Amino acid sequence: MRAREALAGAVRGLPREFWWVWASILVNWAGGFATPLIALYLTTGRGYSAWFAGLVVALVGAGGVAGTLLGGVLTDRVGRRATLLGAHLWTAVSMALIGLADRPWSIMAATLAMGLGQCAARPAMQAILADLVPPQDRERAYALNYWALNVGFAVAAMLAGLLVTCGFTLVFVADGATTLLCALLVYLKLPETAPRPAAPRSAAAGAEPVATARRRTTVLRDGRFVLLVVSTLLFGSVMQQAQSTLPLAMVRSGLSASAFSTVIALNGLLIMLLQIPLTGLVRGRSRTGVLLVAGLLLAWGFGVNAVAHGIVVYALSVALWTLGEILQAPVGIAVVADRAPAGLRGRYQGLYSTAWSGASFLGPAGGAWVLDRFGPAALWWLCAGVGTVAALGSAAAVHGMGSHDTGDDGRARPGERRTVRKIRNTQVLPQAAEL
Repeated sequence: MRAREALAGAVRGLPREFWWVWASILVNWAGGFATPLIALYLTTGRGYSAWFAGLVVALVGAGGVAGTLLGGVLTDRVGRRATLLGAHLWTAVSMALIGLADRPWSIMAATLAMGLGQCAARPAMQAILADLVPPQDRERAYALNYWALNVGFAVAAMLAGLLVTCGFTLVFVADGATTLLCALLVYLKLPETAPRPAAPRSAAAGAEPVATARRRTTVLRDGRFVLLVVSTLLFGSVMQQAQSTLPLAMVRSGLSASAFSTVIALNGLLIMLLQIPLTGLVRGRSRTGVLLVAGLLLAWGFGVNAVAHGIVVYALSVALWTLGEILQAPVGIAVVADRAPAGLRGRYQGLYSTAWSGASFLGPAGGAWVLDRFGPAALWWLCAGVGTVAALGSAAAVHGMGSHDTGDDGRARPGERRTVRKIRNTQVLPQAAEL
């Protein structure tokens, strides 16, 4: 009964358009079975070297960094719906081209384009959710999306094993087809959500000068937000060790690859079971405290590995840092959504997403270097230190942080709940402020 009530409370009151976004995320990740297979496709299916496969996989991240920044600017300038639709179409075509390309340069170009398209969609998606959902409901809305993402990823892993038996080309074409389905959902069901910017008041009327207001809301001049982005980069870099150095360290300690598969499966299981109830549990609590606890759980969850000698301790480690991941994901993105002015939501979300894209470079490369040079114990103690810095940085950034569209307490201002009804009557105007 309690589980049913918790679920009902998590889904109650969210606007209809939100559920179309949620459905598109679930479809997109459930059909995202090609990206994890790129390296295997190039080495096993096409006979390329491991070095070339690593280079191509790195291009996904390079495209992602560019895509999040470009997507953020386009989200504010062109519109949320147009950016999301264009990014999905671009990704679908790029994904199919990876499976059909027959030259190294064409594979590299298609992979770079795919990474750009995949990540360009993220700022638009997050901005749409910030437009649709009032501040007091954003954490649970983002938690529901994170849950859908992880369920979709689990489904994709199972489908990939079935499709790959029919050939790698089918995997990439099918992935592109599911992305086209997401584009169709956006086209048919999602309106443009960007609110109409208020007309700037003149200084003679008693308002601050337009140039001053513009400088105040330029993303890189928002010191607290930049600190949050840097802290998130460190947080994400530590998280990346789960997929890069953790399996290597476990094998070095005498465990098998199947042992890694067993403990890492605990991550997905805990997210599916605990994401919604834990988000409800911390709802309304201090975001400063939640992000501090999340960072410390991540830091010392990986730090535990320094004294791990068996699968039980590694499983405990996964459980600890997964709890940190569960707490950080919805709260971090909700902070960004609340902090960003309506006309700059794309840029704010784009820069925040860039922290995660950058972590996909910095984490694996830095972790592998430390592991090879200094050994596993040094790596895990370093993760504990870096994660602790990330926790303190996130807490310092969020402590006392107000928002541009809500009061400092995070409650919606009068009329906030009426915003969704007005969406279809709004239009996007060009924004003057640059990233």
